[in-house]
Amino acid sequence: MDIRIEQPLWLLLFIPIWLYIIFTWRSSNQRIKSRSTILFVLRGIAVALLIFALTSPYLTLRVTEEQVLFVVDRSASIEEVGTAADSWILESLKGRKENHSVGIYSFAENFRTDVKLTNTDVVVPVIDRMEKNEGTDIAKAIDLSSALANRNLATRIVLLSDGLETAGSIEKILPKFKDKRTVIDTVLLERPAGSDASITSFETPRTSYAGEQQLLRVEIDASERTTGTLLIYENDQMISEQEVKLEQGGNLFSVRGASSNDGLLKYEAKLVVPDDKILENNRMVSITMIESSPRVLVVETDRNPSIIPTLLDQDAMDIETINAKLLPETLSGYMGYSAIIFDNVPGHIVGENRMTIIEQAVKNFGTGFMMVGGEESFGLGGYFKSPIERLLPVEMEVKGKEQLPSLGLIIVLDRSGSMSGSKIVLAREAAARSVELLRDDDTFGFIAFDDQIWNIIPLAPLGDRNEAIEKILSVSALGGTDIYPGMKQAYDDLTNSELQRKHIILLTDGQSEMPPGYENVIADGKGNNITMSTVAIGSDADRRLLESLAESGGGRFYDVIDESTVPAILSRETSMMTRTYIEDDPFYMSLGGVAEWNALFSEGVPEMNAYIATTLKNTATLVGESTKEDPILSEWMYGLGRTVAFTSDSTGKWTGDFAKWGGYGDFWNAAVGRLLPAYEDVPYIITHEHGGTYTVMDSSRSAAFLDVAIIDEKGVEVPYTSEPLAPGKMRVTVDANPGLVFFGITDDKGGYFEAGISVPYNEEYKRIPSNVKLLEKIAHSTDGLMLEDPIDAFRSHSYKSGEKKLIAQGLILAAMIFFFIDITLRRFGFFKGFGSKRIAEERVIDSSTTAEESFAELLKNKRKR
Repeated sequence: MDIRIEQPLWLLLFIPIWLYIIFTWRSSNQRIKSRSTILFVLRGIAVALLIFALTSPYLTLRVTEEQVLFVVDRSASIEEVGTAADSWILESLKGRKENHSVGIYSFAENFRTDVKLTNTDVVVPVIDRMEKNEGTDIAKAIDLSSALANRNLATRIVLLSDGLETAGSIEKILPKFKDKRTVIDTVLLERPAGSDASITSFETPRTSYAGEQQLLRVEIDASERTTGTLLIYENDQMISEQEVKLEQGGNLFSVRGASSNDGLLKYEAKLVVPDDKILENNRMVSITMIESSPRVLVVETDRNPSIIPTLLDQDAMDIETINAKLLPETLSGYMGYSAIIFDNVPGHIVGENRMTIIEQAVKNFGTGFMMVGGEESFGLGGYFKSPIERLLPVEMEVKGKEQLPSLGLIIVLDRSGSMSGSKIVLAREAAARSVELLRDDDTFGFIAFDDQIWNIIPLAPLGDRNEAIEKILSVSALGGTDIYPGMKQAYDDLTNSELQRKHIILLTDGQSEMPPGYENVIADGKGNNITMSTVAIGSDADRRLLESLAESGGGRFYDVIDESTVPAILSRETSMMTRTYIEDDPFYMSLGGVAEWNALFSEGVPEMNAYIATTLKNTATLVGESTKEDPILSEWMYGLGRTVAFTSDSTGKWTGDFAKWGGYGDFWNAAVGRLLPAYEDVPYIITHEHGGTYTVMDSSRSAAFLDVAIIDEKGVEVPYTSEPLAPGKMRVTVDANPGLVFFGITDDKGGYFEAGISVPYNEEYKRIPSNVKLLEKIAHSTDGLMLEDPIDAFRSHSYKSGEKKLIAQGLILAAMIFFFIDITLRRFGFFKGFGSKRIAEERVIDSSTTAEESFAELLKNKRKR
């Protein structure tokens, strides 16, 4: 037995009280001290007893009784080993001593008492199956069992489990047992070994379009190598049946199919495997929302008609083909399309303005975009630094590649007065963009002309790129038009240079008389490996002359009505001269890690002939690359829209055997499937947490309260529990069998939303190894053990039990008694006669003293008192 206190801070009151007593004692005269000593002692004892009572003192009376509580996991994951757990308890009871009380409890999702805590003989009954055994809440079981025990006695909880929690967290409540009064021992229960295969994941697109090719992905986990049958159902109608060979561990299978139905589709995957141990994990459901057929716009040119529409599934989507010249010039013209495909379309036909509009459609409205290669696409199509390059997953500039040894480029620009306004602005920008494409050691010159020559940048190695760009951008429009002197100057400059490639780009919007012999200048230049391309800007340009000059000069003629196409033209011309973009060595494309694409090539990738070299952007996804590590197929998200770059062509000239492959049509249908918008404006977001628990949230954050109704496929209301988390957000736990349920959500503003939700099979049926580490942590945190010998469950407890006896009331009673004695002695007791005698003595006056002396003496005595 010992004495303990719970609130020791009250003892600090002794300090001021004893200081007061000491001060009072010292200030009293000798006569008061002589009569008050015993009173001070009595009062001090009373005060001390009161202060000690405030500390909540108690006596601990030692007892030898201990409690042992067996808490048995009877969830579905280890239901088969319930008999083994009962046998373990029976064996352990052989070590029970007279001072042990015993209780037996079962748990899964809920908690149940099988044998109440008792100190009498215990008979282990036949344990019934738990009603709700598709969950394991160890934390709840430990918390409730410890609450049933006597807190004043040493307690041992023996937890028999596999350690696999599917609800709650035992680690959160372990700090409650730091006082060592309650020790938790753990016993590992393991599921018997057996052959089992389970569907661990079944993924279908969240949204799709009627007739669109969909990729259904099934992941299967097998305990050993075996075979089985995988069945896929759409709205309870079987759409696929395939024999599957399963390797030990994870296995991935995919099925492609298209649905003509609209609305919500239920897909179901079933696995049939001989001698499968757990059947509950062989079925999984997924939901896809099917929308009406998408519209796809394929853009082509007169020179390059597209064959892509013939390869796409016409039943799955509405396909429109348009010439690049006729592309819409307003955003509304693109809003009706889900995806746009440029098939070998040069940028100068599209123009900068329409490129900008397409970029906005992709970025802000989710329209998909795909560029397909060819001799007039990507860098060769003049898309360098254009809005189209911004939205694509690749850059047009080829980095880190071998380039041509030497190049000389001269731009001859008309700066006459007719070029004022947007013409000269775009022409200057186009020339500056060309400079950015040049290498530092390339040779460059820039000549402007009106009715005379302006040698803005003499022909020389490029040097300072920024300085050259500043000079170009400073050119203004003024004067007349005389083409020949500027052209002649360019030819003369390049003739005297030792370069492998020499090229002139002539831009003008006017007309000019050409002197006799100008054709000889061009012919001589051609003999010196000099080529010239011409650009006619606007309706006033001399198209016949400029086309003739380009033809004679071995270059290309561009007839420009929309001056916004000029940057693309110069970019294309410069790209064609500065780099060898076309890689024409046959190769096999290596695949990246995108499952939706890789599923197409399960039997290998056919050989391809050529592609246009580009550079993958940092955050883009590489789907396939060449042997030179150039991107062949890549994608990324640009704002709300997904974009794809395929750097080979569609015709078969570059794709070679790839175009002859049996899956070539599937490739293009899959490409369109990747482009179609995948976002939705969903008013409520339903997120699966675990098991049957979901979080429902108002995506607009405007609703304060949500009301949920849940119905299964048969129209029966599904019971559930809900927990508000925040305004417009709640957690819902559904008590439903695996399959499909429908959420009906109503907010406080009258809004209503429906959604189909797939309830997966419970985690209890997953093939997961026992969580031995968690059992070890539980035991270690409470000074318990991982038990193997059942007898150890009744070993001596380190904590010595004791009965708590409060003594505060007794101390208060004792203090009152001491106060009563103190008051009694003061009023009626021991000092009455002594006090009268003292008073009489003080009143005696010596006869020999005068009246004044007597009065002074009396006053002195009074002050002393």
